[in-house]
Amino acid sequence: MKILSKEEEAEHYSVVVKAGLIGGTAGLGVGLGGVLLASKRYPAFRQLTLPFRSFLVTSSATFGAIVHADRESIRYGKEKDPMYGYQDATARAIAEARANETTLQRFKEWGRENRYSIVFASWLASMGGALAMVGRDKYLTGSQKLVQARVYAQGLAVAMLVITAAFEMNDAKKGTGRWETVMIIDPDDPEHKHLIEKKIHKEDYEGQDLWKDMVAAEERRIAAPRPPSTKGLGEEEEACLFSRELEESEWRLADCIIGRL
Repeated sequence: MKILSKEEEAEHYSVVVKAGLIGGTAGLGVGLGGVLLASKRYPAFRQLTLPFRSFLVTSSATFGAIVHADRESIRYGKEKDPMYGYQDATARAIAEARANETTLQRFKEWGRENRYSIVFASWLASMGGALAMVGRDKYLTGSQKLVQARVYAQGLAVAMLVITAAFEMNDAKKGTGRWETVMIIDPDDPEHKHLIEKKIHKEDYEGQDLWKDMVAAEERRIAAPRPPSTKGLGEEEEACLFSRELEESEWRLADCIIGRL
């Protein structure tokens, strides 16, 4: 995360407020339109109290404002971050492995990574479908229809949670989430057709293993042949020069790490 200046903080505040107003207005329109349409179409919905229907409208506006403001805030931060877009060795290996996956494998991986979002979306969809189904029953009151719809929705949600728990137990058993074995192109293959297995650490956040790349780069630089300018120097002079270069490399490493914070 880059430290912002006073001017950038003011610009960031302006971007977030503007995005919040846009998202809130859009959410208000969607919520109001949905409530009006549901009130006109479903008798059970018309039996809901006015404060509750008002809550549905305002909560839609609040949700839209928060989501859009958060996205614009993240986008602004990425634009100002000079390290955005950099991929360390782990990220490059994961990207290469993803490129070699089939469509079915990508779909399964997407479902595994977004399992809780799928559960929540399934609950919302089942709640809406159940309301539409029980809304046709003329012998139930509005509260009874709402309770009946919740029973159907919760039944599907419990089933989805059981499936999700099974995936969680399977991932924990295989160690998925910490270390992952992926197939990448063999770097020694001139035709780039042969695939090899590589065990990589799955990052909890972008750039978690960046320090490994920096340490490896410094080790390669230190292990490189000494330049001709060091020839003819005594042991003490060469040790002093090496110590100075090592101190400079440590400062560069510290600057890179601080720049990521």
